[in-house]
Amino acid sequence: MSNGNIRDFDEITSFLGDYGLFQILVMVLLSVSTMPAGYMGVIVVFVSDTPEHYCRSPNSSSRNGTEWEQENGFHDRGSWMGPGSCSRYKLNENWTEKAAGFNDTEQCLDGWVFSTDKYTTTIVSEWDLVCDNAWKVPFSTSFFFVGALIGSFISGHLSDRFGRKPVFFFTMILQTVTALIQVTSVSWVMFTILNCLRGLGQISNFIASLVLGSEMLSKSARVTYILLGHSLGFGFGYALLPLFAYFIRGWRMLLVAAALPGFLFIPTWCLIPESPRWLLQKGRVEEAELVIRKAAQWNRVPAPEVIFRAGDCLELMQNKDEEEQTYTYMDLMRTHNIRNITILGVFIWISVAMVYYGLSLNSSNLHGNIYLNCFISAAIDIVVYVATWLLIDRAPRPTLLFTTTLFKLFLITAFFFPDMPIMVQVLALVGKTGVSAAYCFIYVFFTELMPTVVRNMGLGICATAARIGAIICPYLLYMGLYSKILPYIIFGTASIMAAAVSMLLPDTRNSKLPDLLIQTKHIRRYAVDGRTEFRFPFYFNGVMFVDGSTL
Repeated sequence: MSNGNIRDFDEITSFLGDYGLFQILVMVLLSVSTMPAGYMGVIVVFVSDTPEHYCRSPNSSSRNGTEWEQENGFHDRGSWMGPGSCSRYKLNENWTEKAAGFNDTEQCLDGWVFSTDKYTTTIVSEWDLVCDNAWKVPFSTSFFFVGALIGSFISGHLSDRFGRKPVFFFTMILQTVTALIQVTSVSWVMFTILNCLRGLGQISNFIASLVLGSEMLSKSARVTYILLGHSLGFGFGYALLPLFAYFIRGWRMLLVAAALPGFLFIPTWCLIPESPRWLLQKGRVEEAELVIRKAAQWNRVPAPEVIFRAGDCLELMQNKDEEEQTYTYMDLMRTHNIRNITILGVFIWISVAMVYYGLSLNSSNLHGNIYLNCFISAAIDIVVYVATWLLIDRAPRPTLLFTTTLFKLFLITAFFFPDMPIMVQVLALVGKTGVSAAYCFIYVFFTELMPTVVRNMGLGICATAARIGAIICPYLLYMGLYSKILPYIIFGTASIMAAAVSMLLPDTRNSKLPDLLIQTKHIRRYAVDGRTEFRFPFYFNGVMFVDGSTL
């Protein structure tokens, strides 16, 4: 094959330059659009936090917790209090003191009093999600990630079939409207179902904006966009969350404040074009040329009379007979190269996302002020994104991923300081540095590994796998109630495994963005006895194949 249109897209459109007005506009708009995704994914830290609580006094069963607290003080616990927050002593018939000679306890039959030191309300204090109902808190959080899992899976297919732009704007609206409807929740069940839909919109919008921007930019601008634009937008959104939560102490109004910025991006429909790479892959050459010509006008550079020539366009779609070919998720397993990348990607993304969200959602359980802990966590992300951008072209991609993933081993060292909460917090934040770098870097790496024809589906599958890790997170943190160090041991072990696997991936540094399945890179090769090379094997009818050859 000669050099074709889609394979040399960067070369053909090089006359636009790397950082013209068009590229800067696209990068800024899409980067800012990720800010809502940044705080929507971890807003549960404040919305679902469990305030300090204890059994309500029988004498105040008809009074709300705030009145009782104001009158008696939250910590002014009478003789009726039990040994924990889920029980109380059985009282005498006058309900004034413990029954003489008995230390029997009973459940909180009159409900609970919740502290309002940090919040006016959370879903926990509003629906009494404590004690026997405490499992509902991690369940509602996991259901958000179930929605994200579904969104990761279906949005990739929809985006590859109907376009990046429509999916981007639809999911932005879905995320915004769902959050506003969630504010009206009258029960935990309604809240949890809407949490699932909000998760679906959040991750779908995040991935669509990533792919849309990446496919319109040159290599150098693409890396800058993902790390200094897309990831930083996500990080700044995350950093805004504790600021919003500090001034808005009720969960309903906090969700309103989080949802409203989404409406500001709807008018950008007129400014953000469809991906020209996707248009070319679908055979819509005239529309792709129109996008490039408008970009040339914005950048004030002359465009060739014919940008995409007929012969090049035929090769773009592989051949004329395949012009209308529709790719499916099965194509991610069609050739050994794309299959290997997909399998390794699934494992790595599960590990990285599990640890990232585990540490992010654990802000409320760390020693110190919850708002400050959340802000420090977000600030670490921002600094790491910049540092990763500075390092990304100075080291091979697999080595960089290996290093950042292995850096999370600081989490395991927390095992040696079980009675030193400050030391555990410091080690957790140091581990967060590594996982934040790995989390933003895998978006760059796998965008470069996946070909255009299945890129959104490929990233969708990886993101789906990541949601599996995120779904597990709330329950791992819940286990921390019984052993504070156990979640860190699990996170550290997963990091070691992901680091080892990451060294099999091929290096994409200084490589062109692949567009066709046949352009997918081999996984890394290792010499055995100076001759044999290791490739990721697969089995068919009991026979093992490596790169199409039997062993």
